[in-house]
Amino acid sequence: MSRFPTLFLSHGSPMHALDAGVAGKAWQDLAQSMPRPRAVLMVSAHWETSAPMLTGSALPETIHDFGGFPQELYALRYPAPGSPELAQQAAALLKQAGYPASVNSDRGLDHGAWVPLRRLYPAHDVPVVQLSVQPALGPEHHLRVGKALAPLASDGVLVIGSGHVTHNLRDWMTYARGAALLPGGAAPAPLPYVVEFAEWLEQRLRVDDRDAVLAYRERGPSAARAHPSEEHFLPLFVAWGAASEGARAQRVHQSIDATALSMDMYRFDAAPLATAA
Repeated sequence: MSRFPTLFLSHGSPMHALDAGVAGKAWQDLAQSMPRPRAVLMVSAHWETSAPMLTGSALPETIHDFGGFPQELYALRYPAPGSPELAQQAAALLKQAGYPASVNSDRGLDHGAWVPLRRLYPAHDVPVVQLSVQPALGPEHHLRVGKALAPLASDGVLVIGSGHVTHNLRDWMTYARGAALLPGGAAPAPLPYVVEFAEWLEQRLRVDDRDAVLAYRERGPSAARAHPSEEHFLPLFVAWGAASEGARAQRVHQSIDATALSMDMYRFDAAPLATAA
C-alpha cells in the first residue's frame, strides 16, 4: 500500500459548514487528489486534554461546540462511523513512544473535524477518529506525537491536522463589527500581520526549517498576535511529524477570511526515494 500524504487544514468559522466558499472547493480538490483512505485520523484544535486522547465510539456524535450562530447550523449532522480499532492502534503507537494515551468512547466529533470533513467526504462513509491536542505541552511535543503516528500513513490512514495558520478572534470580531460600516459591502484588506505570518510560514515549511517553525513564537513575525493562544497552530505539528522524514510541504490553498483568519492549507508528501546512479 502506498503512503498517504498528511494534511494541515485551516477550518474556518462554523459557518463554513453552510457556505464553505473557496476553502470548500480546496477541501473537495484535496480529497479527489488522493486515493480513498480506510480511515481519517483528525487532530482538532477544539479538543484540549492534558495527554493524548482518541475518540473510540463506533458512531461518534456531531458536536456543535459553538454559540450564537444560525439555527440551521445546529441541525447539521456528520454521521460518519468511528473506528474503535484505529483508536486502539493509534493509542498503542503513542504508548510505545512513551505517551500516556487513552481512548474516550463517549466523545464525538467537534466542528474542527466535521466542518472540513463535510466537503472532503460528503457521503460521510470514511471512518473518523479524532485526536486531542495538549496546549500546555507546546510544538515539540506535538511534532513527536505526529512522528509516533507516522506508521498510520503507510497503513491506509489519512492524518489531518485541523486548526488555523492565523487565529486571532479579537481581530476577527473587529472585522465583523466594522464590515457593515464599509460602503457598498466592500471587504476590507487583510491585516498586514496575517499576510506576513502566513508567508513566513510557507517559506519555512517549504525548506523544511523545523527549528524556525518550532520556535515560531520567537522567530515568526507578529506570532503572538497571529496566535494569542497556541491550540489552533498545534495540529500543524502533528501533521508535519506524521509525514515521512524530509517530506515535501506544499501549500495547496491560500486565502484569508474576514481579514484575520488565514485559511492556508498544506499537504506533506513523502520525499522521493533516492535511486542508485
